[in-house]
Amino acid sequence: MELINGQYCVQNVPLLEMAEKYGSPLFIYDANKIESQYHKMVNAFDVPKLKINYACKALTNINILKIMKELGAGIDAVSIEEIKLSLHAGFDPNDIVFTPNSVGAAEIEDAIRLGVRINIDNIELLEYFGHHYPDLKICIRINPHVMAGGNSKISVGHIDSKFGISIHQMPLVVRIVENLKINVEGIHMHTGSDILDVDVFLYATDILFNQARLFNDLDYIDFGSGFKVKYKNEDIETDIEEFGRLMSIKFNKFCKEVGKDLTLAFEPGKYLVSESGYFLAKTNIIKQTTSTVFAGINSGFNHMIRPMFYGAHHEIINISNPEGVPKLYTVVGYICETDTFGYNRKINTITPNDILVFKNAGAYCFMMASNYNSRLLPAEVLIKDNKDYLIRQRQDFTSLLQDQIEVNLPVAVEADQAE
Repeated sequence: MELINGQYCVQNVPLLEMAEKYGSPLFIYDANKIESQYHKMVNAFDVPKLKINYACKALTNINILKIMKELGAGIDAVSIEEIKLSLHAGFDPNDIVFTPNSVGAAEIEDAIRLGVRINIDNIELLEYFGHHYPDLKICIRINPHVMAGGNSKISVGHIDSKFGISIHQMPLVVRIVENLKINVEGIHMHTGSDILDVDVFLYATDILFNQARLFNDLDYIDFGSGFKVKYKNEDIETDIEEFGRLMSIKFNKFCKEVGKDLTLAFEPGKYLVSESGYFLAKTNIIKQTTSTVFAGINSGFNHMIRPMFYGAHHEIINISNPEGVPKLYTVVGYICETDTFGYNRKINTITPNDILVFKNAGAYCFMMASNYNSRLLPAEVLIKDNKDYLIRQRQDFTSLLQDQIEVNLPVAVEADQAE
């Protein structure tokens, strides 16, 4: 987003015009930014074989999935519905890796029938595959017991995490694999999101390399993701170029050691789409209390829960008043709960009907939205090469009723009338 002739634009498209054309609240995604992030990541590594599997739980709009396919990415899916969406977008089943957690056998069976790759994250499921599908190639998700990530809710590689098979259980894993003759094609880990320290990530990769030596027929090693993006202008992010340089050296050395060119795989989600997204909302009221000036908007955590759920920071800009005097505002939503997007933010003077933009709204924003308080879901717009496209229509009132079934319940009868 940049200021062009006094207007905030994505590419050359003025955001205020988008709010007027499509209404608000509104999610907007910059396709060119997604493409540049993908190429930035791919170019950071110098290995014979590299595979980027988009963690589609970040944003599954079918048009975003199609962009990923055109770029050459695969898919990291965590539900049968994500698998079906990816297949609908044109992905080959072999380019989809299903990494379920705490799902039932029926969902696993559905994924097998659809022909996608399966990533196993518990001993019981591993044994299930050994007994029922010994010839099916699988991947094993390992918990490296490394605490990493920007928030306890997105740190998933620590010892008490529900994700993955503990490295301390690997002797048991090897025994099961050998006795049941399971075909292990890959191993995988994911330590968390918003990892800033490259050294922590590289430390975890050494752990995974040690586990990889236990399997002779590997095709790939998946190191997950968790790369941090900028949330503030002065913020710092994962140095993907430096990480790519160091990781490539380590990975090429390991491949030389085992005598085979394995595929180096990652599964970024937020890294690819977060910075592409902008959330537009209109100011309803300005409310002064004894110590706080509230800017109340026509949205809430029903549309963007990350600030309330994760304590996530999203830069907030008043695009209706780009030259205004900055003042301190606490930006809140219209949900009948405490839904605060930002405390005491310095924002150009806000008045009712101004349009505020929340940056970094491409990942885990629309995807975590709901109809709480019976509020409607926003529209989504994609901007590609200076042209805007509506990619999800705004819900209307019929959306709230379409899946409900009204039944004719018996009328209650008073006791004296019944007699």
